[in-house]
Parts: sequence; structure tokens; C-alpha cells
Amino acid sequence: MPWGEVTVVSGRLEFVRLAMQPGANVRDLCRRFGVSAKTGYKWLGRYREEGGEGLSDRSRCPQHSPARSEAALEARVVALRDTYPDWGGRKLRALLLAEDPEGTPSASTITAILRRHGRLDPARAGKPAAWQRFEHEAPNQLWQMDFKGDFALIDARASRCHALTVLDDHSRYDVCLRACPDEREQTVQSTLTGVFRQYGLPLRITADNGSPWGNTNGESLTWLGAWLVRLGIRFGHSRPYHPQTQGKDERFHRTLKVELLARQSFASLAAAQAAFDAWRERYNLIRPHEALGLRAPVSRYQPSPRPFPEVLAPIEYDSSDHVRKVQGKGEISFRGQEYLVGRGLAGLPVALRATGDEHLWDVFFCQQRVKQLRLLEAAGARGGGESTIRCQRATLSRSAASES
Repeated sequence: MPWGEVTVVSGRLEFVRLAMQPGANVRDLCRRFGVSAKTGYKWLGRYREEGGEGLSDRSRCPQHSPARSEAALEARVVALRDTYPDWGGRKLRALLLAEDPEGTPSASTITAILRRHGRLDPARAGKPAAWQRFEHEAPNQLWQMDFKGDFALIDARASRCHALTVLDDHSRYDVCLRACPDEREQTVQSTLTGVFRQYGLPLRITADNGSPWGNTNGESLTWLGAWLVRLGIRFGHSRPYHPQTQGKDERFHRTLKVELLARQSFASLAAAQAAFDAWRERYNLIRPHEALGLRAPVSRYQPSPRPFPEVLAPIEYDSSDHVRKVQGKGEISFRGQEYLVGRGLAGLPVALRATGDEHLWDVFFCQQRVKQLRLLEAAGARGGGESTIRCQRATLSRSAASES
């Protein structure tokens, strides 16, 4: 065993003292002490230069280690992580690249720095990457809209906070993050009016089937949906029980929860809105997005060239259309029968247009088809002797549902 059974330093001291004796055979001493000649001469040289201190062990780490980052860089990485505690190596690297393209290490090196400094949560390590989803080719072709649930405020006298979110499909740019007191149609309309004035009108908006923009009774449009269609926006709903249709907004909600809602509580709607505004600025302008090549959403977004009309244009249809005014319960009368098209359209005109099937008629509101009616026959004509049903629900075909 090298240096025998004695302590390391004392064994080396004995060796060098003997080796320094006049006429000493250094190689023979190396054999006796069980070390190589190279090691023996190394310790002898250190003792001559430094005395007994030269015989102590030294770090075996290289003076320059490519696996070890400079202290200043590590401090910068840790500081960024503390500022953005939910961002990993790839996102932090995107920020560092903007500051120093030449001196920025790889994402794996940044992850290693975070791990060395205890900034990684082991429970979140190794999670699979999200699926790549379809996206529209340009901004404002589609906005996804939803409420991020609701949560209590610290002030028990205040109403609960309902976070309304609207996300651009192409850029993931958040055009709306509003702390609302409720989920009523008037509240959403007022909020969207401000959004449209600032960012213009999108071509389409999708939402889920819940209130205030959806319903479960088969009607085509709520009052809020009708307002959006009158603005020239195609409005539709996600498939029931398929939240992935609103996948980008759902993912945005997860990020909002992790990075803000799970970390803070708010005394009032005003306090919540102030926090929303600060976080939204970070999300849109700074936060690198995986699906955008680690660029911030602002890099792919620009406002719509379609301005918000302060005064709604009159509703006009072609002369060949059969125009009917929707009554108070959402019904219209056509060829002696009544058909339900939706209470959200009450008081507004709709147009019926013939299809290739004489029994099927499309119902349009402005530019959007909202229903497809299958005409009903009078009971007497069928010889069944039943009473004539004066008000029937119209069949909403699958094609009409997919178009909306």
C-alpha cells in the first residue's frame, strides 16, 4: 500500500528526509515506500520548494475546468432563476443569449448550474415535453377565449375574482388578462370592447360551451355571441368534453397558475389586476416560449388591421334570402311552422337560404351560418291524426356545428 500504514503526511516526510540524505538511492526508497519514482520525485521537489506544507494533499480538480462555469456567469444564472423561478435552462439561456451571444453556455450547462445551487425541483425533473399543436399562419386569425376559474380575494367583502383570458393562436400573445367581478355577458362585452379598441378585431374567436358564451339547450348563439358576429367575427365553440380544442389557452392558464396565482394572494380586484398587468407584460415581452423557438410572444404578434366599429352597421341580406325576425323566445315562423334558432338572436333578423335538399334550409345571421332547419310536415298531411305541433326545435346538423 502506498506510504505504508502510517499517516500520509508523516510517511511522505519520512520519505523525503531519507531521500535527501547524502548518497541516498531515491528509486530504492520509492520501492520501499510503495510509490512510483515519479511520485517520489514529485514529493521531494515540493518539500525542497515549500517545506512541510508541500506534502499536504491538494485539490485534484484542474486549474481550468470546462465543466465548471465562471463565478460571475453562475451568479448571473442564479439571479435570473430567482427572478423567474419557474423558467428552466432553455428559457434562461434565451435571455442570456440576448445579452452575450458569444459567452452564453448551453442549456444543459445552465441546468447544471441551477442544480448545483439547489434551484431545481426534483419532482418536476424529467417531465415530457408538450405535444406540438397546430397553429394558425398569422396573428389574429384565431383568438381563444376562456375564464380561468375563479378564486377568493383576501377581503371577504369583495367579490371573487374571475380571470378572463384571450390568447392569440399564432403568437400565443395574451391580448386580455382581466380580473372580473363576475362572468356575465355584459362584463365580457365591456372587457372585449377595450381589447378590440387596442388590438383590432380577429377573424375568429373560439370559446368553450359554458356560460356566458355557450349553452347546453341546443341554441346557436347567446346574446354575446350574436354581438361578436355582428362585429364581423366568426364565433364558435370547442367540441363538448374536448378541452384540447382550447389547448393553447388551457396551457396559458397552467402557466398563469404556476407563475402567479399559486404564489400570491390578492386583497381586491384592483390588486389582482395590478399583478395581472405586471405578469402579462413579462409573459408577452420577455418569457421565451418553447413553441416559438424560445422567442417571446411579442416577436410574432402585431395588432389586427381591422378596427373596432364604434357604431354597428345595419344587418343586410341578399334579395333572394327569406328574412325573418327572431321573436322573444328565440323562434321564427317559416312556412306555417315555428322553429327555435336561439334567444340570443331575439329581435334580430336572420336569413333562410335553400340548400340542395328541398327540406333543408340554412339559417344565417350576418355572415355566419347558425343553424340548418329540416322543415316539418303538418300532422294531417301524414295521416297520423295528431295535433299539429306549432313550435318544434330545429335540427342542428353536424355540418352546421362544425362551421360554427
